[in-house]
Amino acid sequence: MLIRPARPDDLPAIWSVIGPTIAAGETNAIDCNSTQAEGLAYWLGGDNEVFVAEDDGVILGTYYLRRNQGGGGGHVCNGGYITSVEARGRGIARAMCEHSLNHARARGYRAIQFNFVVSTNERAVKLWQSLGFDIVGRLPGAFDHPAYGYVDALVMFRAL
Repeated sequence: MLIRPARPDDLPAIWSVIGPTIAAGETNAIDCNSTQAEGLAYWLGGDNEVFVAEDDGVILGTYYLRRNQGGGGGHVCNGGYITSVEARGRGIARAMCEHSLNHARARGYRAIQFNFVVSTNERAVKLWQSLGFDIVGRLPGAFDHPAYGYVDALVMFRAL
């Protein structure tokens, strides 16, 4: 598997990865009714550095990395990760997170923070914890899950 910076010609494949997850509305605080243009604008927006994970030329996942805050908080980055539905359970998210940790260090970040991990996304919570992230905060009822109603969101943090 290769993890590399996203290119403009990757946009359709990136949408094929993130679109179903956004539409499901279960794990990301992105409007589940987002159009392709809106979803890609969010994923690629601002100062996001976007990467893709591919195997034999097929994009299986994508992540972005960006500063979490400016000014005195600019040494902490933030990331978002989505694996294609078909590739879940194959270690893609782990590989992307490990790549992002190394990339963040190379960029001079001192820590990485996930601002909003949906508590019912137990697979992700366990993965992030196995990679050294701690739950440092809980936002009670902060996410309106389509099946479970209002559930907590977690703030997770790891020093680099």
